[in-house]
Amino acid sequence: MSAPSDEDLIRRIAGGDRAAMQGLYARHSTAVFRFLVRMVRDPSRAEDLMSDAFFDVWQQAGRFEGRSSVMTWMLTIARFKALSTLRRRPHEALEPEMAEAVEDEADTPEVTLQKASKAEAMRRCLEGLSLEHRTVIDLVYYHELGVEEVAQVLDIPAGTVKTRLFHARKRLSDLLLKAGIDRGWP
Repeated sequence: MSAPSDEDLIRRIAGGDRAAMQGLYARHSTAVFRFLVRMVRDPSRAEDLMSDAFFDVWQQAGRFEGRSSVMTWMLTIARFKALSTLRRRPHEALEPEMAEAVEDEADTPEVTLQKASKAEAMRRCLEGLSLEHRTVIDLVYYHELGVEEVAQVLDIPAGTVKTRLFHARKRLSDLLLKAGIDRGWP
C-alpha cells in the first residue's frame, strides 16, 4: 500500500480528517520549521510560526486550488507568517545580550561641546565674509546649487561664481585658523 499524495491528504483534511493532518504534519513539519528558522533566526519563534502555519493549512485546506504543490502552498503560508512577525519585531525590546553588543555611535558630551563651539565659530567666521562671498558659500554649500545654478540666481557669469567661491573659501579658511579652528571634526 503506497502513502497518499499531499494532494490526497489536503482533500481529506478539507473534510476534517485529523489523521490526514497528522500525516501531512509528520511529512513536512521539519522542512517548514527549517525554512522558518532561516527566516526569523529564532527556533522558538519558528516553532510558534510553524504551528500557526499548519493551523492555517487545517482551516484553509478546502481553498487549496492545486495551482502549486502542497509544499509550495504551505511554505507560502509560512513565509507570510514570518514576514508579519519580522515587521513587528523592530518594535520589540532588545534582549540584554543584544543591547550590550550594539555600539553607541553617539558623540561623547565633550565631542558634542567641541562641535557646538566649532559651529558657533564657523557662523562668526561666515559673518566676517563679504556679502558676495557669503551669498556664494550659502548657495553652494547650504542650498547645494551648482555653479551654473548660482550664476543664474545671482545673474553673474559662471566664471565670476568660481572666482568668488575660491576667494570665499580662502578667506573663510584664514578666519577659521585665526579663531584657532582647523578644518576637520574630531
